[in-house]
Amino acid sequence: MTAVPERRRELLDAAAEVFAAQGYSATTVRKIADAAGMLAGSLYYHFDSKESMVDEILSTFLDELWEGYDTVLAAGLGPRETIEALVTESFREIDRHRAAVAIYQREARHLAVQPRFHYLADSQKKFEKAWLGTLERGVAARAFRDDLDIRLTYRFVRDTVWVAASWYRPGGQHSPDEIARQYLSMVLDGISVRH
Repeated sequence: MTAVPERRRELLDAAAEVFAAQGYSATTVRKIADAAGMLAGSLYYHFDSKESMVDEILSTFLDELWEGYDTVLAAGLGPRETIEALVTESFREIDRHRAAVAIYQREARHLAVQPRFHYLADSQKKFEKAWLGTLERGVAARAFRDDLDIRLTYRFVRDTVWVAASWYRPGGQHSPDEIARQYLSMVLDGISVRH
């Protein structure tokens, strides 16, 4: 890898931490440059605006998320195994892109109205379709309880998983896979049909 892409990645990592901590509106190019240990003018050598930075942070995160999700969804797994794999993949993405997840959660709604960020709304619809479809398939297969509202179940599982970005720190006591395993144990015992 050449030095420029590596430096660009370092700058995006610094920017992601600042955006996550302070919010998009409150973040200035100067704050990002300070966090990266450089002059604000030098940052413009790599990026034309803070909008470009947050765009690259979010699109990179979502591209990697969908690469993993699409692999899971194409694997032909049963509904329970699909949920297990989606939750595990989600925790792996939180591990790789914790700051991007925090930015997405905090900023996606208002950024999505801007033409440059329409992909955020498209991704949200695709995300919802994947999860709801899997839950519906599980109810039809009698793998999941049919007395639960599917939309509420989806929101519960989604929020239970993704809010972890607010406390998760890479390199902590538990690996992403171990956290996913424990979350799944708690969640699936609550939505699985008792045999």
